[in-house]
Amino acid sequence: MSSTTLVIGGTGKTGRKVVQQLRALGEPVRIGSRRNSPPFDWENPATWPAALAGIDRLYVSFQPDLAVPGAAKAISDLTYLAVAGGVRKVVLLSGKGEQEAERCERIVADSGIPYTILRASWFSQNFSESFLMEPILSGTVALPKPEAPIPYVDTGDIAEVAVQSLLDDRHDGRIYELTGPRQLTFPEVVEEIAAATRRYIRYVPVPLEEYVEGLRNHDLPPDYVWLIGYLFGEVLGKPGNEDVSGDIERVLGRPARDFSDYVRETADSGIWNRVPSSS
Repeated sequence: MSSTTLVIGGTGKTGRKVVQQLRALGEPVRIGSRRNSPPFDWENPATWPAALAGIDRLYVSFQPDLAVPGAAKAISDLTYLAVAGGVRKVVLLSGKGEQEAERCERIVADSGIPYTILRASWFSQNFSESFLMEPILSGTVALPKPEAPIPYVDTGDIAEVAVQSLLDDRHDGRIYELTGPRQLTFPEVVEEIAAATRRYIRYVPVPLEEYVEGLRNHDLPPDYVWLIGYLFGEVLGKPGNEDVSGDIERVLGRPARDFSDYVRETADSGIWNRVPSSS
């Protein structure tokens, strides 16, 4: 009998790559998103039972982050449905060094379903697919914590570890910390991207309070503003969060992808040379 995997967040930065890799292996996949049929919407729990119906394996990427208020309740309710529906494996994407996210990890671990936890460091793709894209395009990257070393991880590596964890029960009960092979600070990141794109891009350090206030002034969702403040204030620079892990190499049998490889590929695509939006 074939086993179907529900990939929650199946159109997101990691989820879409999990979907692609599973399909390449011939594995049946259901995409968990608001636009899929049946739909899955984190903000509408009434959609969850239909999306979970007939599912054997589950990849969970919570939006915007497991650290936000309300995430633990959502994960608890989803896990209850997964247990009742006979799901046989859960892979949960978590955040490295996020104490609040660890509550969600414990909910999954205590459910009785075989599980794997993936604690990921900051995504390299945040500079091309997320909130740091516009600053790169504008030529000025103003961020707090210039001294914080970050072992950026590539989302392709995360997806590959997730697929291995979903398909191989040797990963059951494991917590993997997923990082790249080296640390970089924001000034070093901006320097690498500027060199690869042959553009002038400057890094400007700003106080955390000023940065968060700027986000509020742009009328961004409160949960998003809280999350960014939390990540910069509590996660970046926290002892241990800068540590480089060898878990990707242990699972995949190859080194984690270096940030420079991501920069070269992204620069070659041309997306960092586009005209920034008026916003």
